Amino acid sequence: MFMKGLKSNIIAGIIFVSALGTLFQFLYKWSGNNFFIGFFTSVNESVWEHTKLFFFPMLIYSVYLCKKNGRDYPGIKSAAASGILSGVSFIIVSYYTYSGIAGFHVSFIDISIFYISVILSFLIVYKLALSRKAVNFYTLLLIIDIALICLYVIFTLFPPDIPLFISPDGSSK
Repeated sequence: MFMKGLKSNIIAGIIFVSALGTLFQFLYKWSGNNFFIGFFTSVNESVWEHTKLFFFPMLIYSVYLCKKNGRDYPGIKSAAASGILSGVSFIIVSYYTYSGIAGFHVSFIDISIFYISVILSFLIVYKLALSRKAVNFYTLLLIIDIALICLYVIFTLFPPDIPLFISPDGSSK
């Protein structure tokens, strides 16, 4: 019974994060470039800004997932924190791997990377929640996730002049 509940929450999470992440792609412009909205959504087309489209929806859903399943799956918090870090890492590594090999990027592939990262992250969450293998690393994972939140704020305001923070069109803001 518990496994079915977790599975359904994982499937709902994939849908939620995919939908909210897609919405976050447009929200900054729709808000009239609202300063506050920019901390949680992409303010340009850089790879770093696009990781926000995954990170914040996944963080929101992870809080829900942990509250809903924490009693039955003691490792769910560390599993969710691992899933968040895995998704952000997958987006960055996948983009630079394929575009580095190809020498260019393709929007369809970029978009696909986002959705694949969502699915892979939730698979990681599911497997780790069942196995409890990451439970001893929760504090470290939480610190890293909190550090990422701080970096999103800092780098939204002051993006470094390196490719990760620069849009393919050459702009950083």
